Amino acid sequence: MTWIYLKDASLAYGHVPLLDHAEFVLDGGERVGLVGRNGTGKSSLLRILAGLERPDTGELQRRQGLRWAYVAQEPTFQDGQTVFGAVADGLQDIHTWLRRYADPGPDDDLDALQNAIEAVDGWRWEQRVAQTLARLRLPADADLATLSGGVRKRVALARALVGQPEVLLLDEPTNHLDIDAIDWLADQLRAFRGSVVVISHDRHFLDRVTTRIVELDRGQLRSYPGDYTQYESLKAEQLAQEAVIQAKADRLLAQEEVWIRKGVEARRTRAQARVERLHRLRQARAERREAVGQVRLEVARGQASGRLVAELEGVSLAFGEGAQRVEIVRDLSTTVLRGDKIGLIGPNGAGKTTLLKLLLGELQPDRGRVRLGSQLTVAYFDQMRAALDLDATLEDFISPGSEWIECAGRRTHVRSYLADFLLSPARAQSPVRSLSGGERNRLLLARLLARPANVLVLDEPTNDLDIETLELLEQRLADYPGTVFLVSHDRRFLDAVVTSTLVYEGDGCWREYEGGVEDWMAQSMRLHGRVPVWPSAWRDEGPEDTDKTGAAPTQPRPTADASIAPPTPRRRLGYKERRELEALPGQIEALEAEQRAIETELADGTLYGRDPQRAQGLAERHAAIEAALMEALERWEALDRWAREESPGSR
Repeated sequence: MTWIYLKDASLAYGHVPLLDHAEFVLDGGERVGLVGRNGTGKSSLLRILAGLERPDTGELQRRQGLRWAYVAQEPTFQDGQTVFGAVADGLQDIHTWLRRYADPGPDDDLDALQNAIEAVDGWRWEQRVAQTLARLRLPADADLATLSGGVRKRVALARALVGQPEVLLLDEPTNHLDIDAIDWLADQLRAFRGSVVVISHDRHFLDRVTTRIVELDRGQLRSYPGDYTQYESLKAEQLAQEAVIQAKADRLLAQEEVWIRKGVEARRTRAQARVERLHRLRQARAERREAVGQVRLEVARGQASGRLVAELEGVSLAFGEGAQRVEIVRDLSTTVLRGDKIGLIGPNGAGKTTLLKLLLGELQPDRGRVRLGSQLTVAYFDQMRAALDLDATLEDFISPGSEWIECAGRRTHVRSYLADFLLSPARAQSPVRSLSGGERNRLLLARLLARPANVLVLDEPTNDLDIETLELLEQRLADYPGTVFLVSHDRRFLDAVVTSTLVYEGDGCWREYEGGVEDWMAQSMRLHGRVPVWPSAWRDEGPEDTDKTGAAPTQPRPTADASIAPPTPRRRLGYKERRELEALPGQIEALEAEQRAIETELADGTLYGRDPQRAQGLAERHAAIEAALMEALERWEALDRWAREESPGSR
């Protein structure tokens, strides 16, 4: 059953449409992952589905009586609220009915109010809030202002769930959550009986949760069945086929442009159809929206540090006194050498940032010794974006007082450098506050990577970044010759970058393991003989390889009829050639009609998910039609020329 239907939706900010006559359907019980590049309009689409924003054109339909809840990327709460009060805000309708029932106005119908309250079990609203808090492991009396970003995210989710919605709309719910909380959230969503639409960059989370991936790409929504791993495979095939089709169209257009410039022959009556076809090719090329470019990441490399970066011997550090004393690091000994890439793993509040400051010499331990290496130049990425000046322009933030920037040994204009991070040069004078969350993260990365450094400290760099940028950042960090300290809860990102991990194991104990997350789990099992600190159901279990090649059965390449082969030049046309000349316009028209039908079918991205073999076959047929069309057009031009030479007075 269809619960939400967005039809023919268009939305634009400036000259680039975020939604271009897009359609979206959500059925009951679906868990949809919404993916796409930063700035393509994912959050705007989610707000449209939540009724918080209206498209420029189009229609949003919901099943009658549907209950939905929206959790924003950065949830907001009233000042001075407790957790209980914030979650109770999710029952505003019930509170309103109860107030009106207790103090009815002249127009209030008490029987109708009582029925409405009883229909949603509103008399027991406090028990509902308490049950939700218990299920989400939240302290009812805690002051929201004192809680971490991860706990506040759980409070926002509790506020959404307490209203017992049928549809959950979640914008980057894994931001600021630790690995344990991300696993917990995945379990909650898998057990949720309604439908879910979630925006996330966490590929492992998407694999665990989603039953369908919807990609927002160049204003269009394309649907792919299955989890993120299946989407990656189908998307790669689609992009390859799209590139082949566009390359052939560009080549055909170039050939036709050469033909049209040959002279007046192109404007004769019998060639008019070919001129009109050229106009159609030009129009199709002008209307094509190219895929968004790839971010160009280059890490500026400072002077090489000494071989030793940091050495900790028996280091301990605690905060507080007496019963309030909390041990953050206890008896830690480790050595960090140049080129090490170390991941710090632990729940929110474990002290990962404090440990970083110890490793960098910014904090002194209560006991033990910290020895730092020589010639260290540190570049720091802060997860809270404290370095962002929201009122500064993009240009001044990247390069204050200068139009040029030195990066990776080359001098680049600051606007060109912004374009490398997919930030439009036209926005160089716009304030930082005008950027989306993902664009702000890219801007921070742009400034960080432009500064020569031999030690990179990245505290949750993956929040709000799109997946393509994450994958490129993985490659650059893996190739970086300096030292990297990485705090992240994105396990795929950690596995792709780090060479070792420092893992929090409780009571201030940190233990070092070789390799990434998967290696830590395996070593922890051997070392402790038990399940690691966090749940073990992490492993990526991709779909079975039913077809290792993924290739569709090869279809025979259609060839033009033998009669279309270029003839030996001569002056007179035979009977069969005259009939052929008369039939060729119809053949060309039929081929073009078939080609347009194929392009229309391939333009629907769902075909690659529903029937990839048919998509492959259509792409091959499209290529064969191009070849047959060129042969037919050349044959038609030759026969037409001979006919004119035979009867020059009739032309």
